[in-house]
Amino acid sequence: MRALVFWILSAAAAFAEGESAGQFDYYVMALSWTPSWCAAEGDARGSEQCDADTGFGWTLHGLWPQFEQGWPSYCRTNERNPSRSDTAAQARLFGTSGLAWHQWNKHGRCTGLSSDDFYHLSQLAYDRVERPEIFRRLDKTYRFPASIVEDAFLEANPDLEADGLTVTCRDGFIREVRICLTGGLEPRACGRDVRRDCTLSDARMDPLR
Repeated sequence: MRALVFWILSAAAAFAEGESAGQFDYYVMALSWTPSWCAAEGDARGSEQCDADTGFGWTLHGLWPQFEQGWPSYCRTNERNPSRSDTAAQARLFGTSGLAWHQWNKHGRCTGLSSDDFYHLSQLAYDRVERPEIFRRLDKTYRFPASIVEDAFLEANPDLEADGLTVTCRDGFIREVRICLTGGLEPRACGRDVRRDCTLSDARMDPLR
């Protein structure tokens, strides 16, 4: 029984909902490889992000406030929600205006910033990381160790350390690169619950559309 109670309390502590805004330790910036997301999920949803000739590569999945263990979400804030025109203006960064809205609603509220400032900070974080050009030059589907993606990001960004970056996979695809940043957007080590590197030796990566 004690073990069960401990497990329940630990699971509940992994994330929180409805907390006060502005209470967190660092950011996780998640970059999504759009062709992988489209092949695995987006095409079936009919997402406009997956239309031909959109040219989306590494889009911003989110800039997530994080605790040293766990994360807040759907925080209480007095800041107004973004308008449709506000989220539409973020479509090139996030891939769709719908994702821009969702990221504000679930994560942006927890920053303690206004929606305008959250989107501005998200763009700054995205621009601070060099996304290796080699992935945009893929001419067909490749399969290779996921560690190659991590190595490419580390080479392109000398200020990043291996413990501050993780590559995730799902359904055999390279899905995301997650980079841990301070509140001032400086690189830092990720917490243990974030460091979950993909270990696939034949992870799939599709080319741009």
